[in-house]
Amino acid sequence: MTRRGATKDDIARAARIIRDGGIVAFPTETIYGLGANALNSSAVGKIFSAKGRPADNPLIVHIADIDMLDDITASVPPAARALMARFWPGPLTILFERSPLLPMIVTAGLPTVAVRIPDHPMALALIKESGCPIAAPSANRSGSPSPTTAAHVRDDFPDITILDGGHTLHGVESTVVDVRGRNPTVLRLGAITLEELRRELPGIKKASSSSKRPASPGMKYRHYAPERPLHIFDDAASLVRYAKRCSQPIILCLSEHKSAFKGYDVIDLGSTVDDAAHNLFAALRTKRKGDCILALAVPKRGKGLAVMDRLERAANGS
Repeated sequence: MTRRGATKDDIARAARIIRDGGIVAFPTETIYGLGANALNSSAVGKIFSAKGRPADNPLIVHIADIDMLDDITASVPPAARALMARFWPGPLTILFERSPLLPMIVTAGLPTVAVRIPDHPMALALIKESGCPIAAPSANRSGSPSPTTAAHVRDDFPDITILDGGHTLHGVESTVVDVRGRNPTVLRLGAITLEELRRELPGIKKASSSSKRPASPGMKYRHYAPERPLHIFDDAASLVRYAKRCSQPIILCLSEHKSAFKGYDVIDLGSTVDDAAHNLFAALRTKRKGDCILALAVPKRGKGLAVMDRLERAANGS
């Protein structure tokens, strides 16, 4: 079932599915999530099975208010409280020490749990109506581009109930941080930028992704790969030279660079890096005909860091 602009009855039906141990796709301000009752290990197992997700890749738990932390976390450090006050509800996921009440499958056996309050009325209504925290990774087959519309979800999961909230706001996933120790770190770049975080925690740094076991989603494994080979170029001239070797390339770039690619099939990512973040996954999922996707790099500032992170991971996995 999919309905644009889900009604209260739609949300109530979806919440019953969650309470009964099923899975539901729902929109957030970042991407669409595939959710289940985070306190029900068999329900969470259905997420891993549906996605083909590796068992050692932890999930993010979505809650509707801070009181729900009691069931899933053991403690809340002061730095986390400061970030919660500034960015929740919103696209910031914070690592906490997990509560014994939380099934180990949610955290992939780790002693920590990733949590956020989404800033989307439909997501919040679903969590409240379900009466439980909802574990939800992206609502796509593992490794493919994240979904930013209900149609994207339906392409991967035609038989799952989907609450349709239209195109998501940010278009890239939440930023994930670990502030439990003396050296706060960003585990995954996302919709909250490094600049925004550093205004609250000046010493926060980007973590290395070299760990063999991911501490949060988005740190390991093939990610975001489109169906066709993807290549990234730092300048338009290099991209054009490569494009001449392809039979039918599709080019991704910001609006200001479109004129450099006359005669080619161009997907305009928008005028700013924020636009590029909003449009990136839809572009990677394009159904236009082509034998490869050639992307012109965007500036690595603000959300541009997250865009380039996704492009680089997609290129490595395609």
